[in-house]
Order: sequence, then C-alpha cells, then structure tokens
Amino acid sequence: VVFEKHEGEVPWYGIEQEYTLMNLDKQTPLGWPRGGYPGPQGPYYCGAGADRMFGRSISEAHYAACRYAGIMISGSNAEVMPGQWEYQVGPCVGIEAGDHLWMSRYILDRVAEDFHVHVTLEPKPIKGDWNGAGAHINFSTKKMREDGGIKYILEACERMGPKHVEHIQIYGEGNEDRLTGQHETCSINDFKFGVADRGCSIRIPRDTDKEGKGYLEDRRPASNVEPYAATAKIMSTTMGE
Repeated sequence: VVFEKHEGEVPWYGIEQEYTLMNLDKQTPLGWPRGGYPGPQGPYYCGAGADRMFGRSISEAHYAACRYAGIMISGSNAEVMPGQWEYQVGPCVGIEAGDHLWMSRYILDRVAEDFHVHVTLEPKPIKGDWNGAGAHINFSTKKMREDGGIKYILEACERMGPKHVEHIQIYGEGNEDRLTGQHETCSINDFKFGVADRGCSIRIPRDTDKEGKGYLEDRRPASNVEPYAATAKIMSTTMGE
C-alpha cells in the first residue's frame, strides 16, 4: 500500500545480502579448522587465494544462477569474516526489491546443496571478535537522485531518528548481537547518521555528499531481515508517516 501511495517517488532499493557458509555440522564456518579458529580478520575481505577464500565457487555459481533466473543481482564479494560472503540485489523499484531478494535467497540454498554446504543468515553466527552479517539497504527517491537531492536525503535521515526503535523491531532477529558499536556497526541503542561513516546507523556515501544528490545506506538491517517489511518501513518513515 505504501508503495502505491507514493508511486511518483520512484523509490530505488539496493540490498546488500551477507551470509555465512557453514559445514553440515552447522557450527563450523567453511574453511575454519573444526573446533578452532582461522587467522584474525584482515586478509579475507575481497581477497584472493586458496588459504583465505572459502566458498568462492558457491558465490560465483549463485551469481550465475541468479542472472539466468532474471534476478536483479548486481555484484558479489567476499566479506570480512572468513566463510562469509555478500551479494547485492538492485536497484529495484519499490516492492520488487523484496521479490528479488527472497528468490535470490532460495537460489542460494539450492546452489549450496550441490556443494553440500549449509547457508545461515544468522546476524552473528560466531560470537567474539568477528564481523556479523547484515543486509544494508540502500535507498533513494526520484527527488534524492536529482540535483539538490541531498536536502531530501538529510530530511529522510532526520525522520528516521525518532522511529529508530520501530525500525529495529523489524530489522531482523538476533540483531542485538551484531549491532554492538564494534565491527563497523552503530550500537543498537543509538541512532546517528554521517558521511562515509561505517559506524553510523545511516551512512551517506561520500560521492552523494560531494555531488549533492544520490542515496542513503541504512546499515541497521540484519542478514535475516524480512525485506518487504523493511523496505516498506523505510518508505513510510522517510515520507513522514
């Protein structure tokens, strides 16, 4: 309903879906020594090499399968924690973002079957000094993408603050273990926005700030977020509802 009501805004969404590949014991991330830990985080993010990239064949097979199925997938990369990956869906208009994300998740499970690997969307599958898994949602309206759009982006950020708790309630289960204020997150109890700050709830990309138009990135949603509810909530809040 909210998308139909504001159809003229032409809302674009891009969702960054992170996930963790696990062995079939559902306890050990792919590439980790059973009962132990790999080397500390650092060399895994967008890395290369068999000693640090665990599951690239699954990521690439998933990307190809999504393209074949007509999913609006736009990229993929290895994430900070070893065995953790990400792919991006979008830009999609309105409710279509949820359609494409849900189908991409189904395809991911089907692809992982062939490799005898389990996929988890838990926000914090491994406790301790390891990054969690999120589903950052990039959002813009037609006005935000046009010259002078930064005005509407800042207005949207200001409107999200008072609704922070309402958003958190639908941004995924177990998100409190991920949003700690560490590992490139803002504390679940705080709300702040800023330019090029990965420790904010809402990040305004540097290019957007420089050009005075573009989009915002909501970094709060967890990897297991329900995309229809989250995208609709972002729309309604930024429209002042």
